Amino acid sequence: MRGDERIQDGMFSYVSLEQRVPADHPLRAVRKLTDMVLATLSPEFDALYAAFGRPSIAPEYILRALLLQVFYSVRSERLLVEQIDYNLLFRWFVGLGMDDAVWNHAVFSKNRDRLLTSDVAQRFFAEVNKQARKFMSDEHFTVDGTLIQAWASQKSFRSKDGSGDDDGTNFRGQKRSNDTHQSTTDPDARLYKKSYGKESKLSYLGHALVENRNGLIAAAMVTHADGYAERDAALLMLQRKQEGRSHRITVGADKAYDTEDFVSTVRELNVTPHVTKNDKGRRSNLDRRTTRQPGYAISLSQRWLVEKGFGWLKQTGPLRQVKLRGLEKVDWLFVFSCAAYNLIRIPKLMGLLSARLGEKCA
Repeated sequence: MRGDERIQDGMFSYVSLEQRVPADHPLRAVRKLTDMVLATLSPEFDALYAAFGRPSIAPEYILRALLLQVFYSVRSERLLVEQIDYNLLFRWFVGLGMDDAVWNHAVFSKNRDRLLTSDVAQRFFAEVNKQARKFMSDEHFTVDGTLIQAWASQKSFRSKDGSGDDDGTNFRGQKRSNDTHQSTTDPDARLYKKSYGKESKLSYLGHALVENRNGLIAAAMVTHADGYAERDAALLMLQRKQEGRSHRITVGADKAYDTEDFVSTVRELNVTPHVTKNDKGRRSNLDRRTTRQPGYAISLSQRWLVEKGFGWLKQTGPLRQVKLRGLEKVDWLFVFSCAAYNLIRIPKLMGLLSARLGEKCA
């Protein structure tokens, strides 16, 4: 029997948002973890806002909405606010009721600018990692960098002194470098390429320190793109990791890190460098004292874990080409996206741990 098409809308809904979201939906575990992280950050949020005045968008709403933007590859905040309005799953995750009004996209972006700084993103990232501590190795790590394309075009890369200034579209035959030229759209971006045979692009460099057990990101930061940034950032992250610690850790890296200054400095930090040997036409800075150890080969075999994270951040996340300008904004976006990557991984690791415990008890 054919059913009737009912055109008239119901005036009331007796099913809550909580009931509409399936009990086994993947976002339920992520929402629970996110709420725990935000609860610990609440005193810090209080310090960021005045005690009186016009209320802003709650920081918890902003952070949950930005997590959805990363998880579901929403290309802009305008589209994100639009989807929160009509998508019941998004409303539930953010914390809005069925009939609550959604903010204007410009108001949302302004509140996000005020809230999210590099410090806030790092605090959020640190609290997420506290939830993931039991899944993270405390001794073995891998470090690497990835190129982040800036939101600036080649024609914006103009001479600093204004000589030969035109519309910037015809630069054939011109010698352009970061010493003499600068982007007028994003002055913090640098013309850079990571490998031979590739075109140079206005970019930043994102750096991540990944633990070798499950590939969770233990530290993250963004720097200007240049030939020394990867090693300098790695040393900075390792130094922070080793503060107040006495036991030795290991760090794996590709052959770009096989330099005398990097190897000697990490050893001073009580870190064993498990770096891929760069001995093509030169002498490697690692000898048999390091490479003969079984842990060296194991560290090199785990280097793919850092590429897995970078792949997710660019394929699903917003980091193939960022839509923010300036080093500080790109840095918080990169660190926040790394926190989102860890958040999406933790429930899966919890499920695997529960399954293993169940098998042992059976």
